[in-house]
Amino acid sequence: MDISLQHIDYRYQANTPFERLAIQDVSIDIPAGTYMAIIGHTGSGKSTVLQHLNALLQPSKGTVNIGGHEIKAGQKNKHLKPVRQKVGIVFQFPEHQLFEETVEKDIIFGPMNFGVSESEAKCRARLALQQVGLSEDVLGKSPFDLSGGQMRRVAIAGVLAMQPDVIVLDEPTAGLDPRGRKEIMDMFHALHKDRQLSTILVTHSMEDAARYADQIVIMQQGRVAKQGTPSEIFSSPVELVEMGLDVPEVVRFQLKLEKQTGLKLDKIYLTIDELTSKVTEVLSRGVRL
Repeated sequence: MDISLQHIDYRYQANTPFERLAIQDVSIDIPAGTYMAIIGHTGSGKSTVLQHLNALLQPSKGTVNIGGHEIKAGQKNKHLKPVRQKVGIVFQFPEHQLFEETVEKDIIFGPMNFGVSESEAKCRARLALQQVGLSEDVLGKSPFDLSGGQMRRVAIAGVLAMQPDVIVLDEPTAGLDPRGRKEIMDMFHALHKDRQLSTILVTHSMEDAARYADQIVIMQQGRVAKQGTPSEIFSSPVELVEMGLDVPEVVRFQLKLEKQTGLKLDKIYLTIDELTSKVTEVLSRGVRL
């Protein structure tokens, strides 16, 4: 499912003394199957953009096209239910949204609310649990008797049971330790590949943006400041630092290595494995550091 935002403005509390322009002239194209990361400071407009991706917010100016469904500013946009069914959002701390008495009831709530039969919803629940790495043994348990990590996976399973074409991730690893963060991010990447999803990741982690995304959008002061592939974005680390953003640790290491040794590699490498392989190749040619 393609998504396109064209010249979007959004004003909170419009036509009141508290009116605030949150994003301005934002244009982003997200072709089907893309893995896009949206990065930027707190208050840069990331979350406001995110909420336009399934029409939770509707633009004050401009047009949003979601899988052929056009949402224009100033028009009453009806029949948004199919859009919201096909674009699933995993918010920060999704486990806080659990409310049913059993895991199964929580997961099937969304699909049944969109007209899926109970038997089909239960089949989806079992599949979704498998996709998030949990066994069917938890179906009859209260979600509040599970560990924090398990509760988060149950909440994610509830989104996956909707069988979305697009999944939007708003800081999905907030509060997790490094191991838990990697497990969750690897899980989403596998789902992205296996189900050919469009995935939009809103994150503060430059490492996650570099490792998983095909495209990166930098938001700054409510506008799109820059867009490109991870290699394009992180090949200008000084520019990112001037924006007040960090760069992945492996990029910092490469730049320090080049500065201290005088060695200049052919490009910026985004994983330690790629960088190690390249340095090994250079050394095998007799180059001294």
